[in-house]
Amino acid sequence: MAALDTNVLVRYLVRDDATQLASAKRLIRACVQEGRTLYIPVSVSLELEWVLRSNFGFGKEEVVQTLSRLLSSAELTFESEDALEHALLLYRKASADYSDCVHAALAARAGEQPLWTFDKAASKVDGVSLLT
Repeated sequence: MAALDTNVLVRYLVRDDATQLASAKRLIRACVQEGRTLYIPVSVSLELEWVLRSNFGFGKEEVVQTLSRLLSSAELTFESEDALEHALLLYRKASADYSDCVHAALAARAGEQPLWTFDKAASKVDGVSLLT
């Protein structure tokens, strides 16, 4: 199984570079035709959220919808997929950053809670506690 970097996903989603978009489409199409999935590391998920929000002006709901579509895609396999799905649920209802929700979800998946933080917004996420 091959893995994708953030920039390939960004080109595929944002379609801001025709040459790179064509390359990304060819790669994905070839993998699908061969019956192979493409692997997305947790770190790529984190970077993708940040790039979409900070570089392309995606709002929270647009980011959530985009990540949800990717997670449900048969062509992609995510590292810790169940934790990332849980993180998206947390992110939808929290004022915390997506990365904080991912940290909380990964800690919960590992059975290691609470996740201690000094971040007041993050401490409002289920499974996170404020250290004072």
